[in-house]
Amino acid sequence: MRNAILLGLCIGSLALPLASCDEPANTAVAEKTFGPSPTLPAPEQSWLPTINIATASSWPDGGKPKAAGGMAVNAFATGLDHPRTVHMLPNGDVLVAESNAPPKPGGGVKGWIMKMFMKRAGAGVPSANRITLLRDADGDGVAETRSVFLEKLNSPFGMALVGGEFYVANADAIVKFPYRAGDTKITAPGVKLADLPAGRNHHWTKDLVASPDGSKLYATVGSNSNISENGMEEETNRAAVLEVDRVSGKWRVFASGLRNPNGPAWEPKSGALWVVVNERDELGNDLVPDYMTSVKDGAFYGWPYSYFGQHVDDRVQPQRPDLVAKAIAPDYALGAHTAALGLAFNTGSLFPQEMAGGAFIGQHGSWNRKPRAGYKVIFVPFADGKPSGKPQDVLTGFLNDSGEAQGRPVGVALDKEGALLVADDVGNTIWRVTPAAKSAAR
Repeated sequence: MRNAILLGLCIGSLALPLASCDEPANTAVAEKTFGPSPTLPAPEQSWLPTINIATASSWPDGGKPKAAGGMAVNAFATGLDHPRTVHMLPNGDVLVAESNAPPKPGGGVKGWIMKMFMKRAGAGVPSANRITLLRDADGDGVAETRSVFLEKLNSPFGMALVGGEFYVANADAIVKFPYRAGDTKITAPGVKLADLPAGRNHHWTKDLVASPDGSKLYATVGSNSNISENGMEEETNRAAVLEVDRVSGKWRVFASGLRNPNGPAWEPKSGALWVVVNERDELGNDLVPDYMTSVKDGAFYGWPYSYFGQHVDDRVQPQRPDLVAKAIAPDYALGAHTAALGLAFNTGSLFPQEMAGGAFIGQHGSWNRKPRAGYKVIFVPFADGKPSGKPQDVLTGFLNDSGEAQGRPVGVALDKEGALLVADDVGNTIWRVTPAAKSAAR
């Protein structure tokens, strides 16, 4: 009966979001779900989830996101096919993973409903399964040429280059290819380095970064559920960061309890590995905050038994107080349901000095919150290896006045000049952000 009622209401909500029946979220509370010590409201549980996803639209002619004061934005490349992540090659070429989720099995009524909403949000397009190379030969901030760098992949997301070996994190494995500086296309067959946990692929993205010395790869693997409702056997080696030996392919769980980690990056001051993490759903508009955190070897961050340290999630059965006692609180909350997917530290010198070493974060945007949250790129200042201030908007305007998503930011990276590149998977564009003075000087 519950599924039948839910199905009927959700079909109707394709025209009228279920969240329109909810009271507006408390703005003051939402603001407190950012920072190193967020204020966490009491959990709210309901047999009907809040569904308030923005319908995918497109940028009007000449349309683009709104850059923060003192910054400018232009389209580096348009007409891509669901671009998700961006990777810089040493010669300045830009690689873009054009990708989407692999086909998913069944999932019952709830799974069907979510597929309908994801399609509405622009996430239902088939995966292009390729990586495209963009080249800005004249340095004007716009790519003049593009070529298919790699194709016939399997929902690629993370990318890493170590010496003459290029690594791709597909949904189910890390694959390596030979690379020579200046190559615009790789035709050699890939060699599988390591299998990655796949299966249902509730969270399919597998992000990737190489260690500074190149000996290891670190792969992120999201959970197969919201709160382990499919059973913990489905979560083996998931909700984790894996450390992979680059020579043998053998791997181990480096850190766990991270529901959906992405954007692995090395913080320049401390040398620590950081990720952004999507937290669990269906506990209310302002719970649980997504976050960014340093990742410690052997550490447990709570999922699914607790959140933001040792706040117990009573929905999870059986309980594991032994693991909750070990749960580490993350470093910095990024707001509930903002869907942070991209992280890049500002290691360049193009932006003002006060932004040196801080973190750019791509927030894909909520599907289950009213009012909607995320749908922007933000900046978090750092000092001495830790966040040191409030988040600042970098790019906004991804939602139009009708509440439609003209774009949704995902991966972020710095180009060879230190400008910020942002993958927009709904707008099918790579945006480039610079200080306004730099843009005007061109």
